Amino acid sequence: MAPIHDTSAETVDEPRGDRRRRSHGTMTARAASMSDVARLAGVSSQTVSRVSNNSDSVTTETRDRVVAAMNELGYRPNSAARALKSGRFHSIGVLMFTLETLGNIRTLDAIAVAAAEKGYSIDLISMLDPSTGTISTALSRLDEEAVDGIIVILETHELMESAIHFPTRIPVVIVDSQLRKDYPSVNADQEQGAALAVRHLLDLGHPTVWHVAGPESSNSASMREASWRNILQGEGRTVPPVLRGTWGADSGYRAGLEIAANPEISAVFTANDQMALGVLRALHEAGRRVPEDVSIVGFDNTEESAEYWPPLTTIHQDFAGAGAQAMSLLFDAIEGREVPSGVRTLSTDLVVRQSTGPYIAR
Repeated sequence: MAPIHDTSAETVDEPRGDRRRRSHGTMTARAASMSDVARLAGVSSQTVSRVSNNSDSVTTETRDRVVAAMNELGYRPNSAARALKSGRFHSIGVLMFTLETLGNIRTLDAIAVAAAEKGYSIDLISMLDPSTGTISTALSRLDEEAVDGIIVILETHELMESAIHFPTRIPVVIVDSQLRKDYPSVNADQEQGAALAVRHLLDLGHPTVWHVAGPESSNSASMREASWRNILQGEGRTVPPVLRGTWGADSGYRAGLEIAANPEISAVFTANDQMALGVLRALHEAGRRVPEDVSIVGFDNTEESAEYWPPLTTIHQDFAGAGAQAMSLLFDAIEGREVPSGVRTLSTDLVVRQSTGPYIAR
């Protein structure tokens, strides 16, 4: 078998001042080689290679000198040749359902930061229709492309479908789904968060808690709803009918109109902060005071939730931590370390603000 020629390791020597070669009678610029960079930086070609591959075995001073030489000469490492030598492409595939939700954006940002720190790029596929067929097609596409691992951010029940075949050639880590325990996964403790919200309202004396739930297709919404129901049943409280939303503030507003029209409702737990914002608007328009007439707890602790009126009591979950931990697991797998399957659960916290208060009997 003929040897593979690595153009990133070209070692043709010629004077620094003469980096041109003749072609058909004209002078054309020759691309800078690794040896050119090594000569200018005063290091070996092996050191340049280590810098190109983000090796930790190079001092900061030497790395800066090599990078400066690369920039001066316009040298760009041959990524394809590097991949052939190292077996890695320094690219991570990310499959996710929509970029419209706060959690997905924060998680993706953490993934991108972690990837950049390791010298990796991101190959993102965002799906608006997370059906079994589209998920399988997207996974196959990533499996065929030059990626070293895949992060799946899909909090939908379709991930449980047996028809979905995950790649076996490269490692996969799942975020925001506690249903797939046959792969390494990371998720916030949804049940704990919902329990904190409901118990907070019950501890304030409210006889029961109504719930504005997320879409039925969402694992997170289902887990929050189940925890809400279990707490009420365990306390012997009435379990009101679920008001179903779509994560958006507009759906919270529609649910809020029903809540505002029912004077018996004194406490509401919404499955995210955006829907809580819609509920607040509906209650304000109806003249029902928060928290004097109705107490509200959200979920997610968005940056804006502290600026709602009144500031929103909510559940904090660490989206950035989930993304960073998922990438840590993936890099462990890429680098050959054992990564057991199963869910890594991140704790949630109750953030108490002014949207909740003691129950006042009418």
